[in-house]
Amino acid sequence: MVPSTSPAISSGNKTTNELTTARNKKLAMRAKRIGDIAIMARFTFSPASPTTGTVILSIFVLFNNMISSIFVYAVIDDPSSIILLPPHSGSNRHTMFLPLFPSPPNSSRVSSFSGDGKSRRHLQKSDTHRPNARMALHDDLLLNGYYTTRLWVGSPPQKFALIVDTGSTVTYVPCSTCEQCGKHQDPKFDPDSSSTYEPVKCNNDCTCDKAKKQCIYERQYAEMSSSSGVLGEDIISFGNQSELSPQRATFGCENSETGDLYSQHADGIMGLGRGDLSLVDQLVDRGVISDSFSLCYGGMDIGGGAMVLGGVSPPSGMVYTYSDPVRSPYYNVELKELHVAGKRLPLSPSVFDGKHGTVLDSGTTYAYLPETAFRAFKDAIIKELHSFKKIRGPDPSYNDICFSGAGSDISKLSETFPSVEMVFGKGHKLSLSPENYLFRHSRVRGAYCLGVFQNGKDPTTLLGGIIVRNTFVMYDREHHKIGFWKTNCSDLWARIHGSSGISPSSPDSHSSPDASPSSPPTETPYHIAPGSKVGSIIFYMSLNIRYSKLEPHIKELTQLIAMELYVNSSQVNLLDVTYEANGSLTIWSITPPKPAEYMSKDIASNIITRIAEDKIHLPKFFGKHRISNWYIDSDPNRSWWQNYMAVVIILIVVLVFGFSVFVTWWLSRFRRQPSIRYKPVSSAVSEQELQPL
Repeated sequence: MVPSTSPAISSGNKTTNELTTARNKKLAMRAKRIGDIAIMARFTFSPASPTTGTVILSIFVLFNNMISSIFVYAVIDDPSSIILLPPHSGSNRHTMFLPLFPSPPNSSRVSSFSGDGKSRRHLQKSDTHRPNARMALHDDLLLNGYYTTRLWVGSPPQKFALIVDTGSTVTYVPCSTCEQCGKHQDPKFDPDSSSTYEPVKCNNDCTCDKAKKQCIYERQYAEMSSSSGVLGEDIISFGNQSELSPQRATFGCENSETGDLYSQHADGIMGLGRGDLSLVDQLVDRGVISDSFSLCYGGMDIGGGAMVLGGVSPPSGMVYTYSDPVRSPYYNVELKELHVAGKRLPLSPSVFDGKHGTVLDSGTTYAYLPETAFRAFKDAIIKELHSFKKIRGPDPSYNDICFSGAGSDISKLSETFPSVEMVFGKGHKLSLSPENYLFRHSRVRGAYCLGVFQNGKDPTTLLGGIIVRNTFVMYDREHHKIGFWKTNCSDLWARIHGSSGISPSSPDSHSSPDASPSSPPTETPYHIAPGSKVGSIIFYMSLNIRYSKLEPHIKELTQLIAMELYVNSSQVNLLDVTYEANGSLTIWSITPPKPAEYMSKDIASNIITRIAEDKIHLPKFFGKHRISNWYIDSDPNRSWWQNYMAVVIILIVVLVFGFSVFVTWWLSRFRRQPSIRYKPVSSAVSEQELQPL
């Protein structure tokens, strides 16, 4: 399930809001969307106190004779907080409270008003090059319902898998004190184990706990999931691909989670939205990165991808659209037209500007259009696919629009499905491949379904991650624009290094004064928390070779993987194979030497490190390969007999006992039968008198 911390936008009949639920076993998650969330809004009113007036008057008198044309305004942080609480969540699912975020006094980003009365943000200018943080994305949009990245928190670093969400304004991880948190991918964060952790003490700019000692946060969702906890500050590290040194940042330490947040595999949320608690805003306010970040999602059946916190030099051919920071608290784009097969849909541009406008959200799985736009889009697609057979979707709970007969080769989908174009302001066009509006049918081979749905009766247009698969998306917040560049996100780093069109910003020679000497693990074994057990290690490997050619060489490939991971070939098992465009997606399991036992932590740590860093080298025959995901299975990989041995033994004991009871009963019955006395025929028998009737 994909929880989202985005405020409310819509409530359709396809999904309830920013979440994903099970569509089926293959898709695993339903599309999440922004909607129906009541979020507490807070604004701060800061009247000038007597102290403030004294400071203003003193400064004015001091400098009045020197520079008569200068007006000095001094403001101190003495706010009076007014809290707006939403109505009871059960009374109105569609109530929305937008959060208003006051800028701190030491922030380089302040709010003002222009002549037209609209609020403007004055951002830091990128006068100097700043470092950025390159980070890998894991998981898959449709299989998992989300993409995750890795963050290390504390000293020494504790690793977490966090859902990347541009609709969220807070980053949080489960706390070790949490008794109402689910079992996630990594161990909970232990503040006591971090020498650099500090709780955020209660102040006028936050909601405090009952004891008025520490700041707290709370997020509630319409699907009845929630997250709440305390706010803390610690060193956050971004991985060994990052030029950005570890930085202090405020984050949430969960004490309670419910619903889908409780059951999801990922540890928590990485908030990339607009707001003081957003990780991007914190890094920008500290001046360590430029006000920009980028995401690049992998394509259909590939998963993974890349992200960059900070600026990069944009590639040539990038398509831009204006993103109004005042339009809504989300990342808006100026969508004006939709084209199908080169023909413009008969829609007014105002259709895409209803309510919250057109929102781009990385935490949403699919795309959602207003009713008028969806009908026009659906009819145009069906018209172009009249020769294909229309079939039912993989999940009977949804009325999906699916087509069969297209074939399994993704690279040839553009030959059968029509082209789609999104036209932004100033006529800038973004071409969408079939993988940007289709998802694979999980039950019918060669069938695909529309990944674009009607947004209920809500006029908001919501563009989820499916729209930007294999697209480098640059969120240039400083210049109020978002750029799109079609590329292969699975090898983005190679393109960054090998192309002059896109390159990372030059690193800043001065590190942050708040950076801790601790850094994320670099070329060191993966840390497995105390108490954790490793039954097996599962990882996904994409190979650039068709399965028909791969199948005769499975044994050879198994031996090669065993050699590269320093294990016996008997420990390497192929679990599943999925067809891909000109390739195969294989799922492997690494088990302990003795299947019934657990793997030692040292050996498991070394294996995971080599898998995570893709230290598996294969001959050219297998083509290029890529490891897109891995995880630990705590249950040992036992045989059928080992798994059911206890049951079989109990059954045998019951049968033996039952048979023994039956034999004993039969023998005792046999012994109780009376013995029959036989007399010779010639023996005399006394007469017996007949009794009257």
